[in-house]
Amino acid sequence: MTPAHEHADDVAGIQAAAKRHLWMHFTRMSSYNDHEVPVIVRGEGPYVYDQHGRRYLDGLSGLFVSQLGHGRTELAEAAAKQATELAYFPLWSYAHPRAVELAERLSEIAPGDLNRVFFTTGGSEAVESAWKLARQYFQAIGEHRRYKVISRSIAYHGSTLGALSVTGLPGIKTPFEPLVPGGIRVPNTNYYRAPSTFLASGQGDGYEEFGRWAADAIEEAILAEGPESVAAVYLEPVQNAGGCFPPPPGYFARVREICDRYGVLLVSDEVICAFGRLGHYFGAERYGYQPDIITFAKGATSGYIPLGGMITSDRLMEPFTTGTETFLHGITFAGHPVASAVALANLDLFEKERVLENVRDNEGAFRATLEKLTDLPIVGDVRGDGYFYGIEMVKDKATRETFDDAESERLLRGYLDTALFDAGLVCRADDRGDPVIQIAPPLICTQEHFDEIEQILRQVLTEAWNRI
Repeated sequence: MTPAHEHADDVAGIQAAAKRHLWMHFTRMSSYNDHEVPVIVRGEGPYVYDQHGRRYLDGLSGLFVSQLGHGRTELAEAAAKQATELAYFPLWSYAHPRAVELAERLSEIAPGDLNRVFFTTGGSEAVESAWKLARQYFQAIGEHRRYKVISRSIAYHGSTLGALSVTGLPGIKTPFEPLVPGGIRVPNTNYYRAPSTFLASGQGDGYEEFGRWAADAIEEAILAEGPESVAAVYLEPVQNAGGCFPPPPGYFARVREICDRYGVLLVSDEVICAFGRLGHYFGAERYGYQPDIITFAKGATSGYIPLGGMITSDRLMEPFTTGTETFLHGITFAGHPVASAVALANLDLFEKERVLENVRDNEGAFRATLEKLTDLPIVGDVRGDGYFYGIEMVKDKATRETFDDAESERLLRGYLDTALFDAGLVCRADDRGDPVIQIAPPLICTQEHFDEIEQILRQVLTEAWNRI
């Protein structure tokens, strides 16, 4: 067979090669038995183009990654320049200038005393690294029983076995059980689907009261497990899976108070929410709370090369700065010189082009544009912050009745996935919780792009309702 790179312009050839050899991630491969594999060949700004020359608005920033859009020569040139100078050297007992510079810069923009940066190559590794650090930190200070982690229902925190154990999505965990022991689940902050236990709690039925109830559930879990056994609480600033659940007012302040009371670390998982997605470098800054660890990846390089990591407080580093104690963890390509150089160039462009300000200036217009869709009978809820939104679909707006599994299968995979793409919009139709469409465009987008997103969604969702 002719290698794929020799027939890049040969549609049939690259399709045959993709179907024969490429194993796509989180993909039902049988979907392409009778259909083409979408092959994206180039990008420019907030748009990408397939091998047929069709243009699509990248309404998911690739995978919550492409903050600055596609085709940014400044980032490509930063990578090329670094590769000619030092293409690779590990951080195992050595350093190189770009990793040092990036660690210093991230410490400067991170909140509070988060001054220590441990690099990885992606988000799952960052989440797993934070758990390993929490466990070894408590061992080092003599609290040997602390190993458990608390996270929220439906939350996704990664796909490695450790990160999957933190994840709160049963459907993607079952095939890999038994997982790492110690993962504990608490309610999330989906006020639209507030559970009956909250409504029966006597705390009221308002948004702020719901946040207090959800935060208090973390304290209840800590007490039920035994505070001496709990190492960390993992929370995203805005929970991704389930369709963008922002925190109610006071939620994170209460969580911080609970973690301090019981000596538990607060991990802000910002693999998606960091680097401008919510209009700030870190979501913790937007919502005014101080984590002990921030995990990051995705937008750190705007997707031009893989890089992730965790930023930790000085306190967590302290046991490893004297004597023979060593954090027994490392990753070959973590803090790669080329990736570090691209991340630095990415931050330069954030400042030069006022990217954070663009999100803050336009997020109200983005929300208002998406909320126009609430006049459609299929749209139950529009929620999110910054440039990060979920649109929940329902069978009945008055009762909030959702779709059953078979209906969701027909709606999402039988129609929406293909129809949205065919209409020129890359986004995510997701039913890991209730059926939602997730929208997270590049941070350079403005009203013209919001209008295009709304128009495509309106057209496709109207047809979806007619097919129900």
